[in-house]
Amino acid sequence: MDDSSPNGDEPSPTGSADTTTGRRDVVVPIRLYKTITVFSTLIATACILGGFIFIDAATLQVSVLRRLLLRGLASIGLGVDQELFTGVLAIIGLSLMAAGTGVFVLSSRFRAPGMGNAQEDSDEK
Repeated sequence: MDDSSPNGDEPSPTGSADTTTGRRDVVVPIRLYKTITVFSTLIATACILGGFIFIDAATLQVSVLRRLLLRGLASIGLGVDQELFTGVLAIIGLSLMAAGTGVFVLSSRFRAPGMGNAQEDSDEK
């Protein structure tokens, strides 16, 4: 399977693969590009912020979120070990941060028609 276009001069509709990094850019219409950029940035920011909040709740015994979660679990009759609860909160926080990073990385693969590749425009060789 060949990723090059038939005439060699035009980029393929899915973008070109960089041979050194294997990165593939996807060319999309400008309106879709703007939508992807806005929402992926919003989702990534919310995930990173939420991750820090959960990490804070895991490390601080007086965190508001921690108290709310413990009260909620107690109201339904579940008692939770503090060390286990700390570990769960930390894992949730780190998972949210990883998800936010993944969303941002995947969204950076999109570009609009006419957008150049920063590596191609570089004067360094």
